[in-house]
Amino acid sequence: MSASQTLGGPSRCGRVLGPSFDKIIKHAAWRKHSNLVSSCKSALDKLETLSDAGVPDPASPLLGLSSYDADFVLNPILLALDSNYAKVADPALECVSKLFSAGVVRGEIEGNNTDSILYKIIESVCKVGGIGEESVELPLLRALLAAVRCPSVLIRGDCLLQVVRTCFNVYLGGLNGTNQICAKSVLAQIMLILFARAEEDSMDVTIRTVSVSELLEFTDKNLNEGSSIYFCQNFVSEVISASEGVPDLKFSQPVAVSQNGESKGEEEEIREEEAKNGVELGAGGVSSKIREDAFIVFKNLCKFSMKFSSQENPDDHILLRGKILSLELLKVIMDNGSSIWRSNERFLNAVKHFLCLSLLKNSALSVMSIFELQCSIFMSLLTKYRSGLKAEIGIFFPMLILRVLENVLQPSFVQKMTVLNMLEKIGGDSQIIIDIFVNYDCDVDSPNIFERIVNGLLKTAQGPPPGSTTTLSAVQDITFRHESVKCLVGIIKSMGAWMDQQLKIGDSDLPKGFESDTSAESHIAPPAEDGSVPDSELHPDINSELSDAATLEQRRAYKIELQKGVQLFNKKPSKGIEFLIRTQKVGDSPEEVAAFLKKNTTGLSETMIGDYLGEREEFALRVMHAYVDSFNFKSMDFGEAIRFFLSGFRLPGEAQKIDRIMEKFAERYCKCNPNSFTSADTAYVLAYSVIMLNTDAHNNMVKDKMTKSDFIRNNRGIDDGKDLPEEYLGALYDHIVKNEIKMNADSSVPQSKQANSLNKLLGLDGILNLVSWKQTEEKPLGANELLIRHIQEQFKAKSGKSESVYYAVSDVAILRFMVEVCWGPMLAAFSVTLDQSDDRLTTTQCILGFRYAVHVTAVMGMQIQRDAFVTSVAKFTFLHCAADMKQKNVDAVKAIISIAIEDGNNLQEAWEHILTCLSRIEHLQLLGEGAATDASFLSVSNTETDDKLEKSVGLQYLMKKGTLQNPAVMAVVRGGSYDSTTVRVNSSGLVTSEQINQFIANLNLLDQIGNFELNHVFAHSQRLNSEAIVAFVKALCKVSMSELQCPTDPRVFSLIKLVEIAHYNMNRIRLVWSRMWNVLSDFFVSVGLSENLSVSIFVMDSLRQLAMKFLEREELANYNFQNEFLRPFVIIMQNSNSAEIRELIVRCISQMVLSRVTNVKSGWKSVFMVFTTAAADERKNIVLLAFETMEKIVREYFPHITETDATTFTDCVRCLIKFTNSKFNNDASLNAIAFLRFCALKLAEGGFVCADKSSENGSSVSVINKDGSDVQSSAYIDDHGSYWLPLLTGLSKLTSDSRLDIRKSSVEVLFNILKDHGHLFSRAFWVGVFSSVVLPIFNGVHGKRDVPIKTSRIHQL
Repeated sequence: MSASQTLGGPSRCGRVLGPSFDKIIKHAAWRKHSNLVSSCKSALDKLETLSDAGVPDPASPLLGLSSYDADFVLNPILLALDSNYAKVADPALECVSKLFSAGVVRGEIEGNNTDSILYKIIESVCKVGGIGEESVELPLLRALLAAVRCPSVLIRGDCLLQVVRTCFNVYLGGLNGTNQICAKSVLAQIMLILFARAEEDSMDVTIRTVSVSELLEFTDKNLNEGSSIYFCQNFVSEVISASEGVPDLKFSQPVAVSQNGESKGEEEEIREEEAKNGVELGAGGVSSKIREDAFIVFKNLCKFSMKFSSQENPDDHILLRGKILSLELLKVIMDNGSSIWRSNERFLNAVKHFLCLSLLKNSALSVMSIFELQCSIFMSLLTKYRSGLKAEIGIFFPMLILRVLENVLQPSFVQKMTVLNMLEKIGGDSQIIIDIFVNYDCDVDSPNIFERIVNGLLKTAQGPPPGSTTTLSAVQDITFRHESVKCLVGIIKSMGAWMDQQLKIGDSDLPKGFESDTSAESHIAPPAEDGSVPDSELHPDINSELSDAATLEQRRAYKIELQKGVQLFNKKPSKGIEFLIRTQKVGDSPEEVAAFLKKNTTGLSETMIGDYLGEREEFALRVMHAYVDSFNFKSMDFGEAIRFFLSGFRLPGEAQKIDRIMEKFAERYCKCNPNSFTSADTAYVLAYSVIMLNTDAHNNMVKDKMTKSDFIRNNRGIDDGKDLPEEYLGALYDHIVKNEIKMNADSSVPQSKQANSLNKLLGLDGILNLVSWKQTEEKPLGANELLIRHIQEQFKAKSGKSESVYYAVSDVAILRFMVEVCWGPMLAAFSVTLDQSDDRLTTTQCILGFRYAVHVTAVMGMQIQRDAFVTSVAKFTFLHCAADMKQKNVDAVKAIISIAIEDGNNLQEAWEHILTCLSRIEHLQLLGEGAATDASFLSVSNTETDDKLEKSVGLQYLMKKGTLQNPAVMAVVRGGSYDSTTVRVNSSGLVTSEQINQFIANLNLLDQIGNFELNHVFAHSQRLNSEAIVAFVKALCKVSMSELQCPTDPRVFSLIKLVEIAHYNMNRIRLVWSRMWNVLSDFFVSVGLSENLSVSIFVMDSLRQLAMKFLEREELANYNFQNEFLRPFVIIMQNSNSAEIRELIVRCISQMVLSRVTNVKSGWKSVFMVFTTAAADERKNIVLLAFETMEKIVREYFPHITETDATTFTDCVRCLIKFTNSKFNNDASLNAIAFLRFCALKLAEGGFVCADKSSENGSSVSVINKDGSDVQSSAYIDDHGSYWLPLLTGLSKLTSDSRLDIRKSSVEVLFNILKDHGHLFSRAFWVGVFSSVVLPIFNGVHGKRDVPIKTSRIHQL
């Protein structure tokens, strides 16, 4: 060991090289490798003399050695590698790995400098793979990875491509599975190294280690030999970690763009292609060396992925594996790419023109792993780089994803599952969903991707139509259904998450200007799991624009109207044109309509365009003339002119229409080419002949084809009696026969209706024929090269148009348009699946979907959509037919409760459905517990039935005795419709024991819903906002009304809850409470006047409880809310026909007033109104009961009546006067008159007046002496005359009462009042008293001699 440690001398290079030379010498064959052995020994001797202390040589490839010494000591390694002998090459490869890992090698290694020792070593390392020995494969891979990983060495150009190619060869020709996995892992790691450096444009970067298990996601799982993955992971990690801390090589000089790794012809071809596609750099055409190398590798991988097997060897499996590997490496690059792919124009264009082309060409293959890789790469492009690839994604999304998704009848199972899994990922990213809708569904020239995703998922969730033929098994169909529902749930969940995020951002305190400046960042998706921010910059420096919801609404509306016009056109062209002109989508001139048709707007039927152009109506004829005149046929051959002319529409089938079109074409052609024919007639006839020839030559139904001589003969004498040259006609014939005249998008492959609609929407009929999933051969069809070129031209054309502008939006209003598109399909998918499936996972997903949908629609204020989702969940609770309930229905009940808690602030009218469900739950729980129904307590005569009912029944009772004794249970077991509010007790039909048992089992299911959950909804009402609580109360009143009005089984559950929530929310601000009480007041009045006495009594008692609770709160002066609160008592008292109710109200009011007298303020008005009504009641007990309370109030609590509002005194007086009219008890009437005198005394004393006046000016007028000033008494009377007049007038009227005692008492009291307190009256007031109080008494005396008016009283007056 000590000897080996000293081998190579003291230098760092020697410590690496010495032991390796020793191994080479030991393993070498002395005779065969004598030169190698002597070279190793010489190098060892040389190393002994060298140290690191010498002057550093910048040009040397080895650290610490001169260039000459470095070449000398590295030469044995080169010889060993070239020996073609595995035992010698193995230690040499190990030595190369150590040299690079230790960082003693430095410099650039590129193909331009083939004399460099390092280039020769790398080249020799690559050649070692040709030995064919398994033992050298892993050392070879380790050496190449170490070389690329070494921060102090830059491998460039051709040399780098050779390294990649060698690893490819090891993978494709490897001798065991582990080595092949290692080769793939090394290649993936090389890609990570190259593009991590390219991102930073530096050698000093953090390198992420590749995950071997992820590389085997799509292919090569069969290569795993037990612990191969673990071994390969360690293999790569060791090499990567070995170079940690090695100083990096600095590069500052730019290099000219070139492709060094290709032959001259190929390089020129690529340069030409780049120039044509716009891949060249900007001014100067320069790039850093690091980025140039990364670009070359990326481009070559794309090229390799586009190679197809030859016709001679169509089953070239090695080429197929290489193609798959190149796609896997491209996936690794794109998955780990970052800002360079968005900010660097050259790399972005490389994606557009190389990677997208690769995806396009490989779309024709039926190999599943290729399809999965394509989808994965496309997912990366969509996630990270969509801002710069708008047009490309608009093409590939329908081609790769939607085409498979919309194939419902005969899809490939694995293929469609791949698409569904991809859509699940897309749906999980809220920003992608929003961006897709904004940039495609709101763009006139783009396909409705979001709409088609949702509709495609709906079709998949519904499965194949009944009666259709499908290749799917039942299990596959169910799997598709479940996955599609999962995708829809993910989409609506993401929409809700984005909405919540934006609303939170919108509530910030940022100034508006600043918010708009930062809005491009505000809508960024959160960082991905790997820490990268997907598409974070949204390519703002190129073509991203922030768009507000108003603009998007206009664009969306424009697109919808345009599509409607296109649909009309495709059914009846003239109506479509009229609609488009009326909605200003097209100008009203023939030239503008012609331009619209010529542009061939997306979705227009070419057949219908031809039909419209052939019409004979005046406007259509003018459009056809403008259409033809828009072509320029100058210098065009006649055949080419016809081909060009017919490229945009299909000729109609009617001869007269063809005649009109061809006639105009001939005129236009001759106008553009005056010397072509003698007259336009010649062109007209020849055009007809060409059309006939085209049909004859290319229609398979025609058996006897027209020959060239037939064609020439048919056209004799058409040029004004002369013949056209035979050569001309023959050339024309050959051209038409060889190349059919057809539209740009024509295809010889017949397509289904579904495909046709898709292709018309995209305008890519022929292009999509590339993607023929039934195709088995690997090579694309011959015509596809033309179509691929056409697609590239489309990409190029679109890049300059407005549709290439990538829009970002942060306004949540955009969700309204998205919901309008997706709510119908989602509602259908969730409802159908929930109805048909009993799988717990699937039904749970559907219920989640409903919850997310309710959240989005509720917050966005979309009433129709919100109510539709809430109603559907409510119906799926099956609470209206509990005998049919299952676990999924109980889950729906839980969802209803969750919706109430989470989205209560935005439910508005939808609360009614939720509260109805809660009411039904409570009803079923009561039945399950065996408790007596509310009806038994509310019935009029319940003494006998209550005795007969057993107190505790429960489930045991139901199981033992059935339900024949409980009509309510029978009605529930029979069930009803969701909208039925009455229990059908009298419904005919017996209930079987099976139904009973099922019902009992379902009641056990409902045990999952406890009282806590039910009560939580009502307790949570305290947290509802001011609008929501009013809506909540309205809905609860409706539900309670329906419960109470049930003729057979009235219930009070919601009524009790109304009282509870009124208690919970009594502390809200007065404005909100007032709105709540307006609703509650109307409800209590309505139910209080119910014909069902028991219900009315219960309601009045509930109202009493609320009033008692409310009167605990003090009311400030001059407020009127107590009066409003007690008004229902007044209204019911005035309108109720039930004496019991009226008596109850009097008792309630009496109890409230006497127990809360100190808190009553404005409420006195309502109290006196109730007693005033009671005083005129027909029932004696009610009158006496009311007067009894009135007496107590006046005697004991008179100061409280007037302490805040003096007007209540007038109400009190009026009430007493009403009692004086009582016909039942003279004593009560006389006492009332006495109380009036008491009131007059209090009024004269001015107790409440004093308090009022002192608060205003500090003066007191409680007692006014006889010698007081007139001014003082006048002021008093003027202010309070309105209080005296009702009292005096009332007594005056009583003097004409039919009862003697009353007349006598009233006269006495009246005149005593005037005598005792008249000094307080002003002269003007006295005049009023004589005219309205005194004189009517004497006017009424005539004819009533029994009225005793004492002379002394008159004299007193």
